[in-house]
Order: sequence, then structure tokens, then C-alpha cells
Amino acid sequence: MSDKPDSMAEGTLLSHLLELRDRLMRALIAVCAVFVPCAYFANDIFEFAARPLLAQLPKGGSLIATSVMSPFTTPFKLSFMVSLFIAIPYVLYQVWGFVAPGLYRNEKRFAMPLLLSSIVLFYAGVAFAYFLVFPVMFQFFAATTPAGVQMMTDINNYLDFALTMFFAFGVAFEMPIAVVLLVITGIVSVEKLTAARGYVIIGIFVIAAILTPPDALSQTLMAVPMWLLYELGVIFARIMTRNRPKPEAEPDAGDA
Repeated sequence: MSDKPDSMAEGTLLSHLLELRDRLMRALIAVCAVFVPCAYFANDIFEFAARPLLAQLPKGGSLIATSVMSPFTTPFKLSFMVSLFIAIPYVLYQVWGFVAPGLYRNEKRFAMPLLLSSIVLFYAGVAFAYFLVFPVMFQFFAATTPAGVQMMTDINNYLDFALTMFFAFGVAFEMPIAVVLLVITGIVSVEKLTAARGYVIIGIFVIAAILTPPDALSQTLMAVPMWLLYELGVIFARIMTRNRPKPEAEPDAGDA
């Protein structure tokens, strides 16, 4: 009889591993299904991604390829990243389907809205970088190019830079989710977040300086939205914890 609990545990572990395998396969198939049309239109996708820089280059300027394979590998790499970007909601849905059965009801009530919000905010951060930050940033870089220097960027270097900026702004726009999670898990209170606002703003500008190119304009374009999103997260956290009972203060030793 002592072997029965062990066999049940092994069966449960095996079933979890099989479910994990199935969900990973579904996620992989989804990414591959999206990748096929993306790969077919790889050059068009790269042209769209490079449009903010191409619009700011001087007349006759263009991107260049300094490697023999770059004209093929760079759009191909971008196509894969775009397919993952498009399929990420379904990938996260598979992750949710695997994790959700182990969550309590109150945890599920918060987890799904936070998951959906994090996806939307990440997309919003990428769109903000492409449509608002890139045109201003590249215009600044083109205007500050020294005389006698022709601005000709390698396509692979540009793609690496663009993907880094997309990821940085996407993560930066997750600020409200991070604030809400810190509050609802009890790690920090809304009052402490409000009191530490000055330190948070300094930290935001430091993070923006690390993630963006070394110019004040790019740093400001990331830091200001992060600060506003932080304030938005504090507002949502206050609303979500409005009816939560406050912990009673411990009696002083002198009152005993």
C-alpha cells in the first residue's frame, strides 16, 4: 500500500508533463503558422519597420548591407519576431490554460484581467515607439550628423536597435501592471508608493537613460510616459484595494 501514493504522484506528474508538452506544441504551431506568411512578405515587413529611419535620411540616402547574407537573414529574422509578436496572445493563452487550474478563485479573478492588460500595454508600448518616438529620434540624429558624414546605417544594426527599443518600450508600458501587482500582493501599500513618488521618478529617468540611446530626448520620451503610467497604476491600485480592510496598528509596549 505504501507504493500507491508514489504511483499516484508519478501519474499526476506525468499528466502535467504531457499537458505542458501539448500546450507548447500548440504554441509552436501557432507561431509557425503565422511565420509562413510573414516570411513570404519579409522584405515588405522590413521596409515598413525601416520607414521611420528612411523618412529622415537625406535625399539619396539609404540603408546598406555590410554582410553578404544580411539582405536575406535580416528580413527573415524580423519575420520570425513579428510572427512571435502576433501569436503571443495565443501563446500566453496556452500558458494560462496550464497555470489556471492551480490558482485560487480570487487569484483567477485578478490574473486574467492583468494578463490581458499586460498584452495590450506591451502592444501600445511598441506602437508608441514606432509611431511617435522613432520619427522624433531619427530626425534628431539626422539633424546632428556632422558635416561631411553621410548617414548610412547597416540593416542588421538597425534591426537590432529597433527590436531593442520595441522591447524596452513594451516593457516600460507594463508599469501599471507592476504597480498593481505590488499592491494587491501586499508587498507595498498605495500610501508608500505615493510617498516614494520622488524616488520613483528619479529611478524611472535612470532606467530610461540605460534603455534608450545616450541623448536627453530619447530618455525623456521614455521616462515621461513611464511616470504617467506609474501614476495610472497607483490610481488603479487604490481603486482595487479601496474596500480592503486596513491592518490594525500594533499596541505600543507602554500601553500594556
